[in-house]
Amino acid sequence: MTADVFQLYGTRAQEKPPVRLTAGKLTADLADGNLRSIRYNGIEVLRAISYLVRDRDWGTYSPEIADLKIEQGNDRFEIAYQARCEGPGVTKLVVDMRITGGRDRLDFEAEAVTETGFETNRCGFCILHPIVGVAGSPATVERVDGRIVATRFPDLIEPWQPFKDMRAITHEVMSGVAAECRMEGDTFEMEDQRNWSDASYKTYVRPLALPWPYQIPAGQAVGQKISLIIRDTGRSEQRSSAAVHSEAIRLELGTRTGTMPDIGVIVTPEEAGATLSARSLLAEIAPRELLFHFDPDAGHGVEALKTFAAIAAAHRGRSTLEIALPCKASPADEAAEIARQMQIVWFKPDAILISPSVDRQSTPPGSKWPDCPPLEEVYAAARTVFGGIRIGGGMLSYFTELNRKRVPADEIDFVSHCTNPIVHAADDLSVMQTLEALPFITRSVRAIYGHKPYRIGPSTIPMRQNPYGSRTMDNPARGRVPMANRDPRHNGHFAAAFALGYAIRVLEAGLECLTLSALTGPFGLIAGPDEPVEQGGRRPLFNTVRTLSALAGTSWQECVSSSPSEVLSFVARDAAGGKLYVVNLTGEARSVDGGALAEELRLAPFATAALPLAD
Repeated sequence: MTADVFQLYGTRAQEKPPVRLTAGKLTADLADGNLRSIRYNGIEVLRAISYLVRDRDWGTYSPEIADLKIEQGNDRFEIAYQARCEGPGVTKLVVDMRITGGRDRLDFEAEAVTETGFETNRCGFCILHPIVGVAGSPATVERVDGRIVATRFPDLIEPWQPFKDMRAITHEVMSGVAAECRMEGDTFEMEDQRNWSDASYKTYVRPLALPWPYQIPAGQAVGQKISLIIRDTGRSEQRSSAAVHSEAIRLELGTRTGTMPDIGVIVTPEEAGATLSARSLLAEIAPRELLFHFDPDAGHGVEALKTFAAIAAAHRGRSTLEIALPCKASPADEAAEIARQMQIVWFKPDAILISPSVDRQSTPPGSKWPDCPPLEEVYAAARTVFGGIRIGGGMLSYFTELNRKRVPADEIDFVSHCTNPIVHAADDLSVMQTLEALPFITRSVRAIYGHKPYRIGPSTIPMRQNPYGSRTMDNPARGRVPMANRDPRHNGHFAAAFALGYAIRVLEAGLECLTLSALTGPFGLIAGPDEPVEQGGRRPLFNTVRTLSALAGTSWQECVSSSPSEVLSFVARDAAGGKLYVVNLTGEARSVDGGALAEELRLAPFATAALPLAD
């Protein structure tokens, strides 16, 4: 695999493999000083325990790890190290860490000290609880005042924190096994990270209602401790995870069916000229929808619309103009000015997706909602000015913002939002795990908006806009960086596998349209200048989007995987017959048993396959 690392990930930099820690039935992976995949008897209890330091834009520091010591025995392990963060100017933060694990207990302690003072939005522990098999299940929360509350993990996605003022949370991991997670040193609360497509509930330190950024004073030690306590009353035998990976992943035909969504491609003014020049490739992909982005506050005007009109004229499908309305004057006057510019260049899209520009920014708990005209006024203005075409609403940012500011469904013809997988973490595992959250997102949208026509996108690995800070993060070194406006994996087979997995995970939503890329630029299907691949060359994602575009309007049937975190699949049927589409979401080869659907096959890392159905 070493020779193919660049083709897989778009970078030759490889993530360091984690160190597996074991104490009896308790296992955990140590990666960059934090714990991942904490399991008991093979079942995931916690997805992660991490000590994180965030800057004023919610960017995550990558601390230097020093003096790492690991002691591993049969029934215990002990880790010690020091994490060092360098902030703006000469500010520094040093954190002494200690992790101890036994057969039924794990403790993670941290003490942070700064000699200079240190500005941060958050400094402390984050605990991630898995969602699959946990959503909707009972839990017991102990509050900081000692009260015990019987509750449940949210099933539909909560827009605000489901649990506050937490000292501990306990839930059943499997029959006869309960896990208590206890937090000391500060007040913790939980947010439903599925809002951001993270596959977790996150219990974190420092309530969001408190001011941020804040200063850690010089010379003042800040100590915290997380304890995981397992209570096992059962007598189950210990499982072997190695045996699981040696077996072929089984696929079986399910009962759910539907129609494949249209596929869209986004076009920004910055990439409109390059898109027009590559229109032959656009015709080869044949997306049914072009989504044109227009933002007057970014200086977009008549010239952008003129190029949009030329692209739309060469395109055989439909088009939508996505407008970030400034709302600095009357929405009717602003919409009328955009309509006037459109008339000048004879640009006539099939639909308008309109949202106040300010609504792209997040309004966290405890924050003041920014000034904005009522959405009813915005939509009414759009209907009057752009009469005769469909008007869509929702958010040009993410489901988080739509969930917190729910648009009036009766005023729009379709609802839309995006997702992004690198809001909180950008390691390979976390990015692929975000696919688990997508069915929860789409089910939550359907619970709010019923059968309203529903679109998602553009949703790409790189982040196009940061609702949680003043900017997206530049990534000149092409690392795995949260909130980055460029991501190396977009150039590799990783992105192709992610996109097909994404499409499979949202099939049940009955989407009208799914947009997963641009044609050119950092979010594009072909490489541009200043990329580590040939300019104009097709990224692996090109083939995935072309395949999905050709399937638009055909019927699909679910295919159940015995390990959906590793392999996903579905069946598509048209007049020519049926095919089984399969994708490997992992960086290792996987054997797949198609049963009655197809012969057994071996999938390379992040590979996709389309197989004729067996007779």
